[in-house]
Amino acid sequence: MHKVWIVDDDSSIRWVLARALRAEGFDVRDFEDAEQVLSELENAKPDVLMSDIRMPGISGLDLAKNLYQQELDIPIIIMTAHTDLDSALASYESGAFEYLPKPFDLDEAVRLVQRAVEPKESAAEEAGDNVDEDVTIIGEAPAMQEVFRAIGRLAKSNINVMVCGQSGTGKELVANALHQYSPRASNPFVAINIAAIPAELLESELFGHEKGAFTGAQAQRKGRFEQANGGTLFLDEIGEMSPDLQTRLLRVLSDKRFYRVGGRDLVSVDVRVLAATNRNLEKQVEQGHFREDLYHRLNVIRIDLPSLKERAEDVPLLAKRFLSMSAEDLEVEMKVLSDEALAKMMSYEWPGNVRQLENICRWITVMAPAKTVGVEDLPKELLGEPSVSSSQDWEAVLAKVVRQKLNMGQQNVLDDLGKRFERILLTVALDYTSGHRQQAAKLLGWGRNTLTRKLKELEID
Repeated sequence: MHKVWIVDDDSSIRWVLARALRAEGFDVRDFEDAEQVLSELENAKPDVLMSDIRMPGISGLDLAKNLYQQELDIPIIIMTAHTDLDSALASYESGAFEYLPKPFDLDEAVRLVQRAVEPKESAAEEAGDNVDEDVTIIGEAPAMQEVFRAIGRLAKSNINVMVCGQSGTGKELVANALHQYSPRASNPFVAINIAAIPAELLESELFGHEKGAFTGAQAQRKGRFEQANGGTLFLDEIGEMSPDLQTRLLRVLSDKRFYRVGGRDLVSVDVRVLAATNRNLEKQVEQGHFREDLYHRLNVIRIDLPSLKERAEDVPLLAKRFLSMSAEDLEVEMKVLSDEALAKMMSYEWPGNVRQLENICRWITVMAPAKTVGVEDLPKELLGEPSVSSSQDWEAVLAKVVRQKLNMGQQNVLDDLGKRFERILLTVALDYTSGHRQQAAKLLGWGRNTLTRKLKELEID
């Protein structure tokens, strides 16, 4: 079992990281200051050390320099909320293995630790950060079946793919599946979130740098393209890339060669590129913010992921899985949603999509008092009225209701929904006109006699 030490004066950071790493099988110890670490190093040694950059007493950079001077071969991950160029360069200059800006994604932090403990002599293993063995994607909705078909058709392909969808819909999971079911599956899958890397560092992150390329570059460093050689590179949030880097990326995709930052020798790579975005790239192309030729180079095949509100019938399936995962992770009894609670969750808009549902299920696992979860046990954000943010939202809600009724085997759906629809129209129109029937009829496009007949049929007073 690999040993990971965490040093941070913020106890909440230590707790969250320790829990996430222990869940992945790491032996974790945490310290509140660097002095404790240096003292403990006389008796033991971790496989990976994670340290905050600024702490009372000895800083994370000084701690890293101390270990480097002692020639202790311990990968050090520097964590910092100060995501400026100086902090990043200082981290590498001190001998750090990697630089992790706060706030960070826990999954990304865990994968970084996993990468740090991998044998350095294996190039494929060295490059394999962000590999996720669990590429299971579940869903019974027709929109998800289309996604499954697309992945299946691309299983034997090396073609570039653009994955589009809102934040939280699972774009990286789809990219990982495309890699795992491709001819490159035995080679590295490397992911990078363009939006999470400071613009000044992104070029070095993608293409690497040579020793002395800039202050703090004390050794040659391979970029993500080299790490992914023979495998797949996933460029998340590609719409956030600057125009200058877009130009360089286009050249690399065309020539499959590039220079490291500060380098003179061409580096050749064989990489399949998958890109993802939650932006409208077509609109960005029209506005001149994204290169049209790069867009077409990346968008050879496009997979559109549905939002969770577009696949409401998958909510019970997903919720059951997330509740099971949360119970296993927290070592507690699994909670079960009542039919009423499930119905409430299926009618919710889910602005955060599947990621939000997963977080809600974890909240329920911790906070719901009984094994069976009722509507009153759901978090407050789910108990409000559904928001209507666009003219098409009500159509999506109507589609959900129709599908639910059909799944329940209900007959005469049109008659039932038609009456409810007309009742809402009449009620709102009469309220708007303060009960003036002739004005309400005119607004609805009916004659006054038709409105009177509808009021009688629908038993509206």
